[in-house]
Amino acid sequence: MQNRNRPPRNDGGARDAQRRANNSRSGRSSGQHASRTDARSAYRSGRHGASGQGRSRNARSERDVRTSRSRNGESRRQPAQPKSGAAGFLAFLNAERALAPLFLFGLIVALFFGKLVWLQAIKAPELTDQAQAQRTSKIVLEPRRGTIYDRNGVVLATSVDATTIYVNPVEVSDPNLTAGILAQVLGGEAKDYLEKVTASDTYYSIIKRKADTSVGDEVRQLASERVEEAQNKETADAKAAGRKAETIASGIHYVSESRREYPNAQVGGQVVGACSIGVDSDTNREYYYGICGLEAQYNDVLSGTPGYMEQEYGQTGQIIPSGTHEKVDAIDGQDIVVSIDIELQRQVEESLTSGCKGLNATGGSAVLMDGSTGEIYAAASLPLFNPADRSEVKEGAMQLKCVTDLFEPGSIFKSVSAMAILETGTLTPDSELFCPASITADGYTISDAHERGDATFTLRQILDQSSNVGISFATEKMGFEELYNHIVRYNLHSDTGVDYPGEGEEGTDVLGMLAPYDQWSAVQAYNVSFGQGVSVTPLQMTRFYGAIVNNGVECVPHFLIGMPQSGTTPAYGTTQVIENTDALGDMQSMLKTVVTDGTGKKAAIDGFSVAGKTSTAEIYDEENGGYRKNVYDLAFTGFLADSSSKLVCFVGANEVPGDGVVTPIFKDIMTAAIDRFGITSE
Repeated sequence: MQNRNRPPRNDGGARDAQRRANNSRSGRSSGQHASRTDARSAYRSGRHGASGQGRSRNARSERDVRTSRSRNGESRRQPAQPKSGAAGFLAFLNAERALAPLFLFGLIVALFFGKLVWLQAIKAPELTDQAQAQRTSKIVLEPRRGTIYDRNGVVLATSVDATTIYVNPVEVSDPNLTAGILAQVLGGEAKDYLEKVTASDTYYSIIKRKADTSVGDEVRQLASERVEEAQNKETADAKAAGRKAETIASGIHYVSESRREYPNAQVGGQVVGACSIGVDSDTNREYYYGICGLEAQYNDVLSGTPGYMEQEYGQTGQIIPSGTHEKVDAIDGQDIVVSIDIELQRQVEESLTSGCKGLNATGGSAVLMDGSTGEIYAAASLPLFNPADRSEVKEGAMQLKCVTDLFEPGSIFKSVSAMAILETGTLTPDSELFCPASITADGYTISDAHERGDATFTLRQILDQSSNVGISFATEKMGFEELYNHIVRYNLHSDTGVDYPGEGEEGTDVLGMLAPYDQWSAVQAYNVSFGQGVSVTPLQMTRFYGAIVNNGVECVPHFLIGMPQSGTTPAYGTTQVIENTDALGDMQSMLKTVVTDGTGKKAAIDGFSVAGKTSTAEIYDEENGGYRKNVYDLAFTGFLADSSSKLVCFVGANEVPGDGVVTPIFKDIMTAAIDRFGITSE
């Protein structure tokens, strides 16, 4: 801080005299003041040229006096103690005021370079990523979904080329022009498109997803013509006005994609299934995923893996041609080949539909499977499902009920009891049993479906006449516990393992209703022997009959038979469920008698030995308990015995009022198979 009372510096001698006079008047020790004066004089001597010599001599004179006094013990000066705290800091600044600007400048420079290092070395990567993210857009590249073929290479489901049309609003020079182009090709009015054409905060405003490629080409052609016309007009107007012409752009872009199609419409629709479109809002992505049938079962195989392309945009939203940072190609889904024969499938659906209509049934199912391989050649249930047109889908149409739905099988289950009786050697086909008109158990009366008197039947007759009383007595002779054990061994209480969604419940392989044996009452034991009080699926029964025609071996029913790209051919398990194979000849013989002499006569096909079993099953009343009156589930399961084929066919009709048979439907289906595959009788 400047001392405002200090005299001018260039008057050194007068200043010293004045200080000595002041010191004398104040009564202070001359030694002390002399010391301070000497110090200041010495300091000034270094700063001033000519006047410094006089001050130097005075300083030496004062030091001599001070030294003499010090030796004589007079007025000895103590060294000054440094000040501390804020006062000391201020004193330092006062003494070093000439260095303060340099110190401040150095501090500013250090802060500047520190910030620069922090931004460039530490923060730079993060800031770079943020800037790049703001001007970069990621477009998902959809994989092509795999094709589903039937066993003969006929396409059942495929992905065809399609074009997604979108607009980059930032590039649109005239919204009305762009909207007019879109309206002329896609329909509607120009105003319908203005909102998307002028959308903010996006470079990717979807106009039409997965349009036909021809539609995309038409939009492209019209846009080119209209933009050229508008550009020519703008150029002429600008020239006339003496200004620079603006660039005209529609902002319309095109992305090549694929669309799922089902060329056979409803034929095989339940087996093939269908896809829905999923939406990922984070990536602005639409993709197909299976929702039913084989599309759902093999969704992971068919879907493939999406890729993506990063595109960089300039400040005005224009695409930077060389700005693609990364592109990862999509991996297309795999094709699959399934066991369905689409032409035979068509026949099965037609026969099932017309047959059930004639019976006034509320629904029906049919399965045609090769008992020796487990390959399913055709399968359908009513109502049918058309994946190509889902504008109207009836309840339950998307399910293949012969796989997913349980029912009480009725008399076709008598073959299970008869097979166990033959296997255990309890009876032969010609063994006789007295069969009264009815029997009573636990207060319930059991009788045959058609009224009759007391009679004596052989086991063969019990089966071909479908006698409830007869099979009850025959099974009782074997022992009901043996029946229970054979039901379990024949896998009629476990799922089939078919590769189709909806069979049974997740987490268990148990399928169907079968009470533990120790809980069976007498009447329940009788009922189970003829297929009442037990539930199965049509496919379970088809698999069991397949074992009868396949030397006692059950095969896992399945649809998938190959994946061409990988060369994979799936392998499926087999189980020897009928251990006493010597009994199979008698079993087939009795089933042939059902068709020649019994309830299955309408299943007969000229030139072939048809074997099978009919059923007229009562329907349990879920609301009121007991069984419904005068309405039945009808069924027939059979095969062509002694032939070149081991195809097994199940046919069922649901809730049929009064009497009826489904054997004519079976006959139509098996006749079509004979013609289709050239099956011969042996």
